[in-house]
Amino acid sequence: MKNQKHLFDLPKDLHYLNGAYMSPNLKSVEQAGIKGILRKSDPTSIKEHDFFEPAEEVKMLFGKLINSSASQIALIPSASYGLMNAIQNVPIKKGQHAITVSKEFPSDHLALRKFCEKKNAELKIIDPPKSIVGRTQKWTEDILEHINEDTAVVVMSAIHWMEGLKFDLKAIGEKCRQTNTYFIVDGSQSVGALPLDVQEFKIDALICATYKWLLGPYSSGLAYYSEKYNDGEPIEHSWMTRKGSYDFRKLTAYPREYGEGAMRYNVGEFSNFIALPMLKSALEQILDWGVESIQTYCFDLLKPLRDFLKEKDLEKDEDARVSSHLYGMYLPPKLKTSQLKEDFKAHKIHVSTREDYIRISPHVYNDNHDISELIKVLGKHI
Repeated sequence: MKNQKHLFDLPKDLHYLNGAYMSPNLKSVEQAGIKGILRKSDPTSIKEHDFFEPAEEVKMLFGKLINSSASQIALIPSASYGLMNAIQNVPIKKGQHAITVSKEFPSDHLALRKFCEKKNAELKIIDPPKSIVGRTQKWTEDILEHINEDTAVVVMSAIHWMEGLKFDLKAIGEKCRQTNTYFIVDGSQSVGALPLDVQEFKIDALICATYKWLLGPYSSGLAYYSEKYNDGEPIEHSWMTRKGSYDFRKLTAYPREYGEGAMRYNVGEFSNFIALPMLKSALEQILDWGVESIQTYCFDLLKPLRDFLKEKDLEKDEDARVSSHLYGMYLPPKLKTSQLKEDFKAHKIHVSTREDYIRISPHVYNDNHDISELIKVLGKHI
């Protein structure tokens, strides 16, 4: 894949390596949003079918991305909303426990902790190994070792959101299936830039905010719920999630039955006439590029950085076990982080600092010059 900066509108002197924080808008996504805003200026332009058909189109596109039927996809306003829908429907017996990983993203940890408190269940947190080399494999092995018949649910991100380590989701999913454990994955920092197949990995629920790697708007999300959830209890009881809700003549029939698949988990007022066109445009572009091509582009782009780390004798796990769109660089204890941050700012380099890591998260709008400027600044401090 060639550089795609021309499809975005980033300032020319900005080195934006912070897609894990928030993606910039594609020009096409921006235009879709503007067009959506203008539609409500004439409400007669919004027809009854517009409340449902655009949503189905987005579900279909997202389904192609993760290998799911559109019927098992729900539209959500945030990752925490989608997670709570998934977690609250997990059956748990007395004496069972839940599992997550150390320093997981707060929404995941907090939702699971609340579930455990409510169910009087133990929350087991799996710590990473102290070593850097071999860290991902050993961490995955430790997770697998703790999953057994007494594990009700495992909740974790597809990659670690600070380090970019790629957990072996296939092995974890298979172990969960063997032990009848629910496997809930937060894909907010992976889906759209890293291949993920919910069938292959035996994922029961996949939750994604859209404003990062799905290149969509903020306050918007997508979730996959497997057939296990088709009889579950949703957070909301909206009229729009009911069977036959598209027929406005029968709204006061107050049907009890929900629509098929995961429709019950849609947020109320899911037919967002601004956000949905933006999200549709973004998903179409991602599918056109191909997720594997995005990951390969980022991998090739980061080669000079990997060479720099090797030259400086800074440890990193093997390349195959670290994502390239979210690359966590460990900060040596002697490094003065505050000075490094100021230098980044002065050179208009945007990355995230998360505890002991610099989180470098490129995309197809970045080029070799962005990486060379990053290395130039790093070289002054390391």
